[in-house]
Amino acid sequence: MTSITKKQYLRRETGRLIGIIFASVFFAMGYSWFLLPYNMAPGGVGGLSQILYYFFGIPNGVSMILINIPLFIVSFIFIGKSFGSKSLYGMFVSAIMTDFLSFSSLHKIGIIKDLTPYTHILNGRKIYAMLPPEDMLLSAIAGSVLLGIGLGLIFRFRGSTGGTDIPVALIKQKANLSIGTGYYIVETGIILLVAIVLKSPKLLIWGYLNLFITTKITDLVSEGLPYIKGAYIISEAVDEISKDVFEKLERGATFINGVSGYHQRDIKILFVVLNRRQVPQLTDIVKDNDPDAFMIIMDVYDVLGYGFKSRSINLSE
Repeated sequence: MTSITKKQYLRRETGRLIGIIFASVFFAMGYSWFLLPYNMAPGGVGGLSQILYYFFGIPNGVSMILINIPLFIVSFIFIGKSFGSKSLYGMFVSAIMTDFLSFSSLHKIGIIKDLTPYTHILNGRKIYAMLPPEDMLLSAIAGSVLLGIGLGLIFRFRGSTGGTDIPVALIKQKANLSIGTGYYIVETGIILLVAIVLKSPKLLIWGYLNLFITTKITDLVSEGLPYIKGAYIISEAVDEISKDVFEKLERGATFINGVSGYHQRDIKILFVVLNRRQVPQLTDIVKDNDPDAFMIIMDVYDVLGYGFKSRSINLSE
């Protein structure tokens, strides 16, 4: 097996660093143009940054860095160096980009000549946002989608924005809770805290709506659609089905020995992994060989092996 050369490694890592900058543009647009002006960040460090901005006027990007630094120190002490240099890099780039792409900053450097189209009044205070207050729902959707795209691309380029990843990992390690439960606890706490501090119960609804959209888009961008399917087939004709799968679909198959629950007799189970578009063909093959066959089709989110390209993301690389 040929190992990667130093030149190839440098090219790959340079591409990832540039990719994180590109991804951070989407991240920053989602936050600065749509969510933060209306205090609708879906939890996370972005949500906490709203509190620092509310009390002290600290720019959101700067606040993200200030909050993340102690979190990274905690992660190094209690979790280990699992978040890596590209996570630190991703955190700094995304935070800096959030302030840089704000409308006020773009106006100061001359990219935006007139702030009037982006200036709005919300509850007696002046804000700079892409859409007016009467379009807050559109702002929530657009901002969450852009934020999800940015986060998903950052993960694809092996980066991270730090944030709630760290306390979630700590909860998982110390309390032995699942990652999903950890995220639910952390994000709920942040959304609730923001709503209480800013004295706006509506922010609870906006926060959860944005969190739902952002996580779905992040998963879609970072992992892609589940275009691979797995099929378990229980039939008296698994040998014939296996032969047709190999010849007509050009896919391999695995035999699994099992025992039927009702008759307590030995049976063969055929397991096949195939592309989503091949599922109708597989159904025809199974029904043609055994109309009484029992088949289960499921989503497969990652396959590593011949004929398939793995979509897994390893942030430690």
